[in-house]
Amino acid sequence: MRRISSGTTEKAPRTPRPRRARRAWCAVGVLTAAAACAGLLLTGGDAGPRPLSADEAQRLALARFRTYRISPSEITVHTASGDGTAVVRAVVDHRRHRAVGWYEVTGAGRPNSGLLAWDQSGLAVADGSPTAPAEDALRAAGRLKTTAWTRRAFGAAPLDTALRLALSLGADRPDNAQLLAQSGPLRLRDERVDGRRYDVFSGPRPRPNASASPAGSPRDRSPLSYWIDDKGGMRRVRVDLGEGRTVTLDLGGVRVRGVVLPGAPWGER
Repeated sequence: MRRISSGTTEKAPRTPRPRRARRAWCAVGVLTAAAACAGLLLTGGDAGPRPLSADEAQRLALARFRTYRISPSEITVHTASGDGTAVVRAVVDHRRHRAVGWYEVTGAGRPNSGLLAWDQSGLAVADGSPTAPAEDALRAAGRLKTTAWTRRAFGAAPLDTALRLALSLGADRPDNAQLLAQSGPLRLRDERVDGRRYDVFSGPRPRPNASASPAGSPRDRSPLSYWIDDKGGMRRVRVDLGEGRTVTLDLGGVRVRGVVLPGAPWGER
């Protein structure tokens, strides 16, 4: 895996321009897709993939708003590809669209780790020794000068896609449940994470597959899956990028208090 500061030479796949109202659910790097076509709201049966019930559509529509409400909060990002893995433990502020944390990269080449900060325009790295609490990264970053950071734009690597997706998981208002349901998400199954039950939903589908049958091939579904609790809280997001590349984002679900994201990674004092 390339050093995080040097980006990637991977080519990003071509994707259609998303519609504004559904952009955050459907557009992050290779995830970009226009939501489309009518899905049928059903209320019964949990066997196999199926369209969302009205209640499930409402909970999925609330998920980004609930994430925004508890921001800043912790997030753990895991990415895997053929040449290595990366783990990021960070605090994300969805109000400012910024995040700071620790990163650790292993795999082909020399493993490396340190401080990582990112916003919607790109990422920055600096030297540091990762410790367990993600909020320790904010304190360590706050002691550094602007010149200690190396900045670059986002590329097409799985980690870059994950970081951009992390910033899109919060919104200052609920999504439209009816429009969201019409764009083709599916209820896949239920799972337990840390002893708590979650419904697993696939995300809105790209336009060519928006009317695909729930009984169809998994390849026709969105590459995104969301773990949502009974109140609309988002616990996990997973993305299948193909060719053995995956992204998993685990959300802490609790506000991190008493910390401030430093301005130095963005050239601010």
